[in-house]
Parts: sequence; structure tokens; C-alpha cells
Amino acid sequence: MRPLQFLILTLSFTNLLLATSVNVVAQNQAVKPPNLIVIMTDDLGYADVGFNGCVDIPTPHIDSIANSGVKFTNAYVSYSVCGPSRAGFITGRYSQRFGFERNPQYLPSDPNMGLPLSETTLAEALGKTGYRCGVVGKWHLGAHQNHHPLNRGFHEFYGHLGGGHRYLPEDLTLEDSAAASSENESYRTLILNDRTPVKTSKYLTDEFSDAAVRFVEKNKEQSFFLFLSYNAPHLPLQATPKYLERFNEIKNPKRKTYAAMVSAVDDGVGQLLETLKENNLEQDTLLFFLSDNGGPTTKNASRNNPLRGNKGDVWEGGFRVPFAARWPAKFPKGSVYDLPVSSLDIFATIAALSSVKLDEQRPLDGVNLVPYVRGEIQTPPHNAIYLRKFDQQRYAIRRGDYKHVVPVKGGKSQLYNLKNDIGETKNLALQEPDTLAELEALRKTWSAELIDPIFLGLIHLPSFQKKQTRKTPEKTGQKK
Repeated sequence: MRPLQFLILTLSFTNLLLATSVNVVAQNQAVKPPNLIVIMTDDLGYADVGFNGCVDIPTPHIDSIANSGVKFTNAYVSYSVCGPSRAGFITGRYSQRFGFERNPQYLPSDPNMGLPLSETTLAEALGKTGYRCGVVGKWHLGAHQNHHPLNRGFHEFYGHLGGGHRYLPEDLTLEDSAAASSENESYRTLILNDRTPVKTSKYLTDEFSDAAVRFVEKNKEQSFFLFLSYNAPHLPLQATPKYLERFNEIKNPKRKTYAAMVSAVDDGVGQLLETLKENNLEQDTLLFFLSDNGGPTTKNASRNNPLRGNKGDVWEGGFRVPFAARWPAKFPKGSVYDLPVSSLDIFATIAALSSVKLDEQRPLDGVNLVPYVRGEIQTPPHNAIYLRKFDQQRYAIRRGDYKHVVPVKGGKSQLYNLKNDIGETKNLALQEPDTLAELEALRKTWSAELIDPIFLGLIHLPSFQKKQTRKTPEKTGQKK
């Protein structure tokens, strides 16, 4: 072979290899699933973000998620108190299916007090596909070592295991989380960095925001899932002068401190969004913002208007929450989605976008929201949205514009048209008995698929029951 021919042949072969490599890289980039960030607040009122009409607590960074993505106006969590709601989100399944229907007691010695090991968490599912998974903040899915986040699929953890926490570093004095003998004591434990207790120096919300930024910067070269699980604005009401000084015009001391706590979260959200921007991760990151349940308005001065009810209720104020999502590469900017969706949809959405293998024996209750948000599917994502509160035998079922409610144990079924009556003020049970009967039949069919709770919750502790006895509605003028 002549030298010129050899050179031409060599160059042709090299070009072929380069073209093949470029194609492979392009294909890999095309199929790379998005990063996932879920920002969940704790006990945030429905009306306490700007994109839901709040005027006395500015939330520009939280609002930017809705403004640059999608605002969901009819979004629900799967339960109206913290623990079961989070169990539903992290599994993509109604927690009543696996017996997690109470806020767990803080019992590090009890392996049954938490999310059953038979359930697959979102982190476990994504970790098998190569995602790096981290949780920052509140866990509340079990304090036993079997339930520790690092044993449930997460690679990194910075937070606390219980249902709430004190915010000021000088209040955190208990080094060993396993030594906490009650929920109140767990609020004073040092923060865990993976499994190691560490002393903190900042306001806790700021600590969690900083940890979220560190996680993103550390894992920016690979697909990641970050669960930024703020414990704010859950009790106790605590804030620093930096945030309190922003709300001197609010005279109600509870509302002022609550506003300061929400403002701290908003700062942290802005910090995280800026980190995504600085690292060119915006386009490739699917981000959700929501609360774990409605606001407990009489306790932390949150607001759920125009919804009826509070945290713990089967009324809209119990489990209809502020909810927004942003994915610049795929979601239309500044859009509004009005059909009912669920926090259970987060698992199903990311599962559809990645190579997650689902457990056929434990099917998800959520759906992939992408085609709905993009207008590719016009029908409702869900046939119905459900809620059961086993201990109180209260129920709620939403289908279309109608909602069926059993508000008290042994009480008569009620019916509301949420499109015309978002505040659930006009009971239509007598006027529309056929609709009520249809929804009651749905409730019975769904309930037959559920199991009883598998552990006793906080409400069964003598200390909790004594506290509730002291604060009866007759003595305080408050609703249960």
C-alpha cells in the first residue's frame, strides 16, 4: 500500500471513530435523566407563599419556582400530618397500604416504629440507577438504626431523625440521638452528619440551606436526588433577629416569628437556586416545592385561607398544599395546572424519566406528571384523591370538582363542590345523593385495599393524651 493511500485510510478510520464517539456522547447526554430536588417545608400554610396570594410574608425565591415553571392549584399530600405524609411521598404509595398512618413515637429501640423495610424508598430506587441521593433536614420515618436514612437508600444525611427540632444552636445539647427518650428530648439532639453528631453554630434553617448547597456542589458531576426537608416553620416558634427585623410591621408575635421562619426558608431556597445557576444545572434539574401538610393555624399562626380546616383535618386545609415545580428543559414557563395532583406523583414522575425498575407487587399510586403539564394528556391525572384517618375514622375523597367527606367518626357523609365552594361551606349531600353514593362506593373500594396501622403513634402516649385533655375545644374555643 502506498504511503498516501495509507494516510487517507488512516484519516478515514480516525474520523469514523471520532464520529462514533460523538454520537455515543450525544446519545448519553440525550438520555441522561434529570437531577431531582424536592424542597419540603413543615406545617407551612396554604396561603403563606406569594404564589398563593400571601402579602405579608415575601417569598420571592419560592415564588420564582412557580413563575419559571408550573403552579399547581389543586395539589394534595397523601396525609394531613407529617410522618404519614412523608412516608407517602418517599414511597410513592398511600401509606395506609403499609400501615404507616400515625406520627411515629421517637423510639430508637423499636425497629417497628417507622417505615416498613418491605417498602422501597425513592432513594433506594434511584440509587440502583446511579443517582447520588442525599437528605437534608427532617427525617421522621423512624429513629431505629434500621430506619436511618443511610439504611434506606440515601448516601448522605445531614439532619435529625425525629418529627421536629429546636432551631438555636445553644438549645442542642443532647449528643446521642439514641439516648433521647421522648419526642421533646429528640428536639434537643445534635444534628447528625451521616451518623456522626456535630455541633452547629447557625440558626438551624440556615444550617440546612448550607448543607443543601454543599450536597449539590459535591455531586454536580453526576445525577443526584436531594430531599431538602426543612423542619421550618414547625414548632417551636424560634427565629433570629436577622429574620425577625424584617417583620416589625406584624404585631401578632406568633405571626411575626412564623413569618421570620418562612423568610429564612425562602432565603435558603434562593441560595440553592443560585447554586444550580452557577453550576449550569438549571436545565437538567427537576425541582418540586411543597409543604408536608396544611398549616396548624392556631399553633404557629399560619394561614390556610380560603380553605377550611387545619393540619390533621380531612377538610382542604389539612392536606391541600402549596405546590410548584420547575424543569426549564421541559416544563412550560409560568404555567398553571388546575387538575388535582398529588405528592405521590413525584416518585412516579422521576421513575418514568429514569431507568427505575418498579416493584410489581407494590405498584405506585402516583402518575408521571410530565405529559399532563406539557398538555400532551388532557384527562385528569387521577380518578380520585383519597384520605383516611384510621384512629378518627375520618375520610375524604376528591373526584373532579366534588369532594366527599366523613368529618367525624360515625358522622354523616357530606358532599361539596370545590369549584363553586372552595371553603366547603355548603353541604350538597341532600341535593345530589347520586354523586354522594358514587363517591361513597369509591371510598369503600379503596378502603378495602388498606391495612390497619402497624404501630402506636404520638397520640397514644399518656403525656399527649393528658395535654389534649387540658386543651379541649370547650376550654379553648378551638376546633379539634
